[in-house]
Amino acid sequence: MTTATTPKANSNSAAPAAADNNSTSALASPQGVTTIADTVVQKVAGLATREISGVHALGGGAARAFNALRERIPGATASAGQGVSVEVGERQAAVDLQIVVEYGVAIADLAKSVRRNVIGAVEQMTGLEVVEVNINVSDVHIPGDDDTEESTESGRVQ
Repeated sequence: MTTATTPKANSNSAAPAAADNNSTSALASPQGVTTIADTVVQKVAGLATREISGVHALGGGAARAFNALRERIPGATASAGQGVSVEVGERQAAVDLQIVVEYGVAIADLAKSVRRNVIGAVEQMTGLEVVEVNINVSDVHIPGDDDTEESTESGRVQ
């Protein structure tokens, strides 16, 4: 018992701020520690991003094409984490998003809304502090583009 209390006294005197942060973390308590997997934060951030009006899709062209193929397979589901990469630590998380925006939407305002929603959702659901949300706008969706491709494809199938 004496050995266990001696290191605690040393660590508290050497770094009281770190000990205080540990005790105030929503994920650590005297009863145990909760860890959050990267995929959990990735999905929460992806869903929070999709909630914002003006975000057409997440991911680059290749990822979106692969996801479109996956959706055609019976029983397969779209990936909620597509276009989202995260780094998760013990108490903090960083999020990188790759999005396609709707034409006519103010990208700076959209980015602010996405950041606010992602930070709120991740912090509320996981208890992690989100230190940054980086957004890469990879494309602009023009409404007539998808209609043209679908009508061409449906013409081949008929």
